[in-house]
Amino acid sequence: METVKPMVVASKGKLRRKFAKVLNIHKLTGVAPEEEMKKIKFDSKNANLSESFYKLEEEYERSLALEALLAKLFATVSSIKAAYAQLQYSQSPYDSIGIQKADNLVVAELKTLSELKQCFLKKQVDPNPERTLVLAEIQELRSLLKTYEIMGKKLESQYKLKDSEIIFLREKLEESTKQNKLIEKRLNQSGQLCNPLDNLHLSALNPTHFITYLHHTVKSTRGFVKLMIEQMKLAGWDISSAANSIQPGVFYYKQDHKCFTFEHFVSNVMFEAFHLPYFSTSSDSRSYKNKKQSKAEKEMFFERFKELRSMKSKDYLTARPKSRFARFCRAKYLQLIHPKMEQAFFGHLHLRNQVSVGEFPETSLCSGFLEMAKRIWLLHCLAFSFESQAEIFRVPKGCRFSEVYMKSVAEEAFLPAPESSPESEPRVAFTVVPGFRIGKTSIQCEVYLSLS
Repeated sequence: METVKPMVVASKGKLRRKFAKVLNIHKLTGVAPEEEMKKIKFDSKNANLSESFYKLEEEYERSLALEALLAKLFATVSSIKAAYAQLQYSQSPYDSIGIQKADNLVVAELKTLSELKQCFLKKQVDPNPERTLVLAEIQELRSLLKTYEIMGKKLESQYKLKDSEIIFLREKLEESTKQNKLIEKRLNQSGQLCNPLDNLHLSALNPTHFITYLHHTVKSTRGFVKLMIEQMKLAGWDISSAANSIQPGVFYYKQDHKCFTFEHFVSNVMFEAFHLPYFSTSSDSRSYKNKKQSKAEKEMFFERFKELRSMKSKDYLTARPKSRFARFCRAKYLQLIHPKMEQAFFGHLHLRNQVSVGEFPETSLCSGFLEMAKRIWLLHCLAFSFESQAEIFRVPKGCRFSEVYMKSVAEEAFLPAPESSPESEPRVAFTVVPGFRIGKTSIQCEVYLSLS
């Protein structure tokens, strides 16, 4: 810049002299010569360019110095962060030498921060900002690397600690499992943990046994419904549309509640003609309720209950392919799984053709169906083993809820809805699981309540 300044000054001097000469000529003639005016304009342009260049260079140096100061500031902060991380790491486990080193480093970096502050206040410019920028970047990267190394060591020590905790908890779990097995063995020996349906005699049969087995039946039914919904999703079916085709116009509190619609459909099919012997709709079965059930008939149903309960469905069907239970399974499957549904699930009707001739292939859907069919058939046998034959009932749509005869599958029905009026109350949309009566005992049906 030293070479530029004299030229600027000389230009200014020349400019003044030119203006004086022009003014004198103007005074004498009243008009400035053309050549003189061109020279004045050219010299004025050079002077303005030189001043602009000088200002830009000064501004660039000022911004570079400020950038160097900020870079050094952030690098110092990163160093303090790394030193503080080292200080924390050295405290657990306790390392006095590491703590002393980290403390000294923190103090030194704080002093550097104080010096940077004074430089900024006194406007002391860094003589070599480019070098400072590079050194600050190197310092910051080193600090970050050190911080990550300390974090890695800390995570590694935490991992070892958690690993030791897992080993301890596993040993504790094994010990608790052994104790539970020992307690279970003692309870079994004392007869306090036996299944109420084990070693059951007809004379000791009561509604509690029926309720217990009903819970098993509902569990297997819901397992089959889950399998069926999974097959629908794999086949690309619209679950909402399918549920709406079974029960149109129902308000569901959650999307997941639509599974109850399919459970309602499956229960209706499987429990159809439950009140008749062997689920038969023949004329003899229709008149069965009009005659009193004999002791021999009750014993027959109870023996069939015990016989099938002790066997797997597949084994029983293989041993007795022409039994009433086999006919029941074939009829219910063909009624429950529509040909279009099977075509969508598997792309063919081979499964349906096999079931029609009495063969149930080893598929998840067939296995789930046979388990459900067995439970419902056994519940039917148990119902006909009572002195007072068990009766099945369902609640019509639109009925008011009654805690005596009903149980809601959705607790959300009892929560106040913001858009509903205080007078409105949820009504029965459909029966999910039917209810039963055995003498004077009523077993609640499970219903889905919806706002009308």
